[in-house]
Amino acid sequence: MEQFTHYFLLFIIYSFLGWLLEVVCKLFELKRFVNRGFLIGPICPIYGYGVLGILFLIGPNTKDFLSVFLKSILICSILEYFTSYFMEKLFHARWWDYSKRKYNINGRICLETMIPFGIMGTTIVYFINPLFSKLINLISLNTRIIITICLLLIYIVDNILSFNVMNKIKDEIKKHNVDNTEIIKKRVSNWLENNNLLYRHIKNAYPKFKINIRKNLNRNK
Repeated sequence: MEQFTHYFLLFIIYSFLGWLLEVVCKLFELKRFVNRGFLIGPICPIYGYGVLGILFLIGPNTKDFLSVFLKSILICSILEYFTSYFMEKLFHARWWDYSKRKYNINGRICLETMIPFGIMGTTIVYFINPLFSKLINLISLNTRIIITICLLLIYIVDNILSFNVMNKIKDEIKKHNVDNTEIIKKRVSNWLENNNLLYRHIKNAYPKFKINIRKNLNRNK
């Protein structure tokens, strides 16, 4: 239980920091606040999973700086690629697209993002994570268990609500018998505008998401 609470709190911390990074980047780009991420709450789990993947794979073997750098790139790139792939398969929507950037793989990952992954990963391993681990260890186990249970329940509820949102969007896409990306995007966008805050969050977080219409939209007719 002690290890679980330790790593879960690290997961939440890095997911929040990832969300904060995304928000700041969009703030500079769009000059306005955008609640980034798939979930409704202020976290981007892909960052939390990425950091935990790095920590578990590297373990205590941190003497080789180049190895840590390359493993960070590998883990984060694989995670980003398959996250994009499975979310597109689940919801028929592409959440990010690097196809216009050099040295990309199917528009899901590119060299421009892989290098920062390596830099962030090594920075976390050598400098940031030791600090967070020490801070977490200062909290008594009983308190950590209570915090973990509360955050875990919130995280589960957030996932349920967010997947419900996306399933409604997916159903909206499927029911239109059209084979034109722009038409589908317009119809889904209009539908989102007429629904509540939870649905509008998805559109605001990913204002340029691309609907994948290469699937057979008629299969559920």
